[in-house]
Amino acid sequence: MTSAPSSSGSSKRASRGVVGRFIRAVLLVVLLILLLPYLLAPLYRFINPVSTLMLGRWMAGARVDHSYVPLGRIAPILPLTVIASEDARFCNHRGIDWQELQIAIEDAEDLGDMRGGSTITQQTVKNLFLWSGRSFVRKALEFPLALWFDLVVPKRRQMEIYLNIAEWGPNGEFGVEAGARRAFNRSAQTLTAQEAALLAAVLPNPRRRSARTPGPAVRRIAARIQARAAQARSIDECLRGRLRGP
Repeated sequence: MTSAPSSSGSSKRASRGVVGRFIRAVLLVVLLILLLPYLLAPLYRFINPVSTLMLGRWMAGARVDHSYVPLGRIAPILPLTVIASEDARFCNHRGIDWQELQIAIEDAEDLGDMRGGSTITQQTVKNLFLWSGRSFVRKALEFPLALWFDLVVPKRRQMEIYLNIAEWGPNGEFGVEAGARRAFNRSAQTLTAQEAALLAAVLPNPRRRSARTPGPAVRRIAARIQARAAQARSIDECLRGRLRGP
């Protein structure tokens, strides 16, 4: 004669079942979060997005100054200057500049100290889907996202999105239109070469650098960027003409 299963054994099996379902649910949520940027990226060929930092400020009730403007209504000197300043091979690489990345790795004392090597495409996906700060986890997510984004979004559209979601001021100014109006009280469509260089010079840290009241260091950086852009008139070739696929 066999005895009936103990109530304690049934409770343990029930507990393991609940834990298993919870773990599977968590893994499914994580998978969906990881897949979401890959699903959204093709839509951004046609939909004007916002950055994670902008969303964070809205949720916190902080100020956000943002006006989306098409690339055709931005002075052509600005994207040229930004490319010359940040990613000279933007029109040639496929999301990641392996040459610059190798140089950045070789110049770093360790991987945690690595600086530079980040393309405009990488910065765009970071602003759209990820978070700021140096992190192995963020870089691991950023690399395949940059390759995918470059595959499904044309270069001209990438530049338009980047210029419209980049942080360009210390008090919630996002996008070049808000940045240009704060710094020079004029539209992004009427920027001069010097003004474009000043805006490009503050991009790495708009909370500590100012295009409106630039210090000597920012002026020196801007002068170098302006000279580089003046001698690099072909590096923005992928931005010319009408918006089209890759």
